[in-house]
Amino acid sequence: MKITPLADRVLLKMEVAEKKTASGLFIPDSATQEKTQIGHVIAVGDDKEKIKVNPGDKVIYDKYAGNQIKIAGIEHMIVDMKDIVAIVQE
Repeated sequence: MKITPLADRVLLKMEVAEKKTASGLFIPDSATQEKTQIGHVIAVGDDKEKIKVNPGDKVIYDKYAGNQIKIAGIEHMIVDMKDIVAIVQE
């Protein structure tokens, strides 16, 4: 299935929360049920004046933003550009 966002919307692949800490402790599912606020840009809408991210960018978005969907069993979000608060550079 191919999804193309419209206008100033962005399709994000949600980053999965780690199930284990750096020291090796396992984190129970109940502690990671809160959705992450980090995603990877998969596709962008056609409003070039408002879109400030590109496919491949890692971004942080507002906690209550967007619509969550599953594509091929993988969690994704469709968010408005205004709900993306930062680009993460590593």
